[in-house]
Amino acid sequence: MLVGNGTAGAVRYFLKKRMSGRLGVLLLVSGPSGSGKTSLCQALRDAGEVVYSISCTTRRIRDGEVDGEHYHFLSVEEFERRVAAGDFLEHALVHGNRYGTLKASVLQRLEAGTDVAMDIDVQGAVQVRGCEDEFIRKALVDVFVMPPTMEELEERLSGRGTESAGEMEVRLANAAAEMEHAEAYGHVIESGTRKEDYECLLGLLVGARGKRIGK
Repeated sequence: MLVGNGTAGAVRYFLKKRMSGRLGVLLLVSGPSGSGKTSLCQALRDAGEVVYSISCTTRRIRDGEVDGEHYHFLSVEEFERRVAAGDFLEHALVHGNRYGTLKASVLQRLEAGTDVAMDIDVQGAVQVRGCEDEFIRKALVDVFVMPPTMEELEERLSGRGTESAGEMEVRLANAAAEMEHAEAYGHVIESGTRKEDYECLLGLLVGARGKRIGK
């Protein structure tokens, strides 16, 4: 019996039924702060489409965040120890804080045929693309979420209420620099509504699954 809503739901159902033996998709999503990349990845996770890769960071924990659910919050010393040990698939200094993705947890899921979503900055994306591990290279689908305008991006950041005026200025400057790297990605989503962005990202994921059946 078919399940899901319409053709898209049916396609996802049959693709999931035929997942056995395939390599998982590594859905790498980048975009400036305020682009919605994190929310999009979390929405895919909440819908049961992917496992969301939880990054490590040295930044301070914010109100409402839970260690191990939103991020793995590490001290600078612990982060640097793990860098030296080669534990990270990628790591970068962003807005004055360190961020990174643990390699072992990602590889284990991909090899088991589980799709993994990562939201990382452009520095980290370069490292993932340059990874010599064959599973990472075969699994990778990289996407950049492009804000419609800088004015819209500023409004989104202001609406979060999590940055000071100084932090806002830094994030907007970094956003302009990050957007110059969009052409390096295999796919670019020109951001519209949250629903439109989600449907675009889900479509890319479903298409990538189809290409990996039987591999």
